[in-house]
Amino acid sequence: MTTHYISADHLTIERIGEIISQGMKLELSEDAKTRIRRCRNYLDKKIASNGAPVYGVTTGFGSLCNVSIGKDQLSQLQINLIKSHACGTGERVPNEIVKIMMLLKIQSLSYGYSGCKLDTVQRLIQFFNNDIYPVVLKQGSLGASGVLVPLAHMSLPLVGLGEVEYQGHVIPGAEMLRKKRWKPIELASKEGLALLNGTQNMSAFAVWCLLQAQRLNDWADVIAAMSLDAFDGRIEPFIPVVHDVRPHPGQAETAQRIRNLLEGSQILNNIKAHVQDPYSFRCVPQVHGAVKDTVRYVRSVIDIEINSATDNPTVCPDDDLIISAGNFHGEPIALPIDFLSIGMSELANISERRIYRLVSGTRGLPSFLVANPGVNSGFMITQYTAASVVSLNKSLAMPSSVDSIPSCQDQEDLVSMGANAAIKLYKVILNTERVLAIELFNAAQALDFRLPLRSSAVLTRLHSDYRRVVPFILNDELMYPHIEHSVNFLKQHNPQDYK
Repeated sequence: MTTHYISADHLTIERIGEIISQGMKLELSEDAKTRIRRCRNYLDKKIASNGAPVYGVTTGFGSLCNVSIGKDQLSQLQINLIKSHACGTGERVPNEIVKIMMLLKIQSLSYGYSGCKLDTVQRLIQFFNNDIYPVVLKQGSLGASGVLVPLAHMSLPLVGLGEVEYQGHVIPGAEMLRKKRWKPIELASKEGLALLNGTQNMSAFAVWCLLQAQRLNDWADVIAAMSLDAFDGRIEPFIPVVHDVRPHPGQAETAQRIRNLLEGSQILNNIKAHVQDPYSFRCVPQVHGAVKDTVRYVRSVIDIEINSATDNPTVCPDDDLIISAGNFHGEPIALPIDFLSIGMSELANISERRIYRLVSGTRGLPSFLVANPGVNSGFMITQYTAASVVSLNKSLAMPSSVDSIPSCQDQEDLVSMGANAAIKLYKVILNTERVLAIELFNAAQALDFRLPLRSSAVLTRLHSDYRRVVPFILNDELMYPHIEHSVNFLKQHNPQDYK
């Protein structure tokens, strides 16, 4: 089993994808262990020698920051923090995202600016390596003091509270510890705050969504190329000179990809009766390209975030400082997460417009892509379904980060709502995949009506692979299983295999 060593080296989003997909184990590097021990030792000495209050270490939290806590109550303060902040509600966060949360929290604590004990970080690693998933509920975070509520639920099992999913069963955290013969972690001063402060919940959603967004952007180009050929579209809008005079990187990249995908198509080289295509075909480089550029920007921001210490206060042994500041605030990533929701929503939006054109009974295609319309409705309602999903995406794309509801007796008077943005982005990603799957369902059907003319070799291969899962529809039959199979096809195949 491959091991990933947690260190101060740069952690990439791609590496996180590899760690999760390949089931890698985690281990702290010696440097990380040294950083963690050094910070904890510094904090202990500072508490022992300094009578001045230190926020979250020897004081209460939030608006209770002026309430001093006795040394004999510092551990209980941290336990109480986790208990009281576990106020989540709603559906569970998917296990895969919970696992990314744990990885990102381990990474952040390993830098040695948080004051956690080594055994606390090691216990999180044990959870990760043994596929123990704390039960984390989606709703409850304002994305301000980090993501307090989800991270509280993640942390409960460390001290024998809350619930976990282990070996396919949800069990109390205390029972899981007994099964493993582990003792509950005894939290020291500041540790509860180090665990709960930070942006790891919304960052985990963002990482997962970025990995999916890259895959779906690749699929969108492939599927759009098939739809373009099935619709008897023109290649001129994709030639290089058009994009040289407006050199957005994503636009040029998309145009090149479409040209490569369609190279050698008999349909494309057939004489065209029309001089222009609708925007949903002609402007694929401009729309898909803008989404690619959006993904690149969001990726650059999340890349910084996952390589940062984001709890509070920040403990800086080298500078002999313990500073209460605002690195937990979610605004730096809430705005980009909302931006990605808008981008991915547009990817679904243009996809639905291509579906509409394919079933419209134009360009020599039969109405609703069925040979015998009338008695058969064919693919009529697939467009309705796509339109419904796209409409929902438009609602979800309304930015969460423009909202703020003050909390904690107005001590936390402007919040990011980044956790809500992350939940919505997750839904937009799933919805976009469904719309693209419906487009593929329609494009494959339309392409069959172009025979004996054939598309390019790569698109013909895709069509052949797809037909092993979803058949040509001759007469009306149940359509929803085919849509589900189409979604699974996108999940189980790599778009990069079709170049």
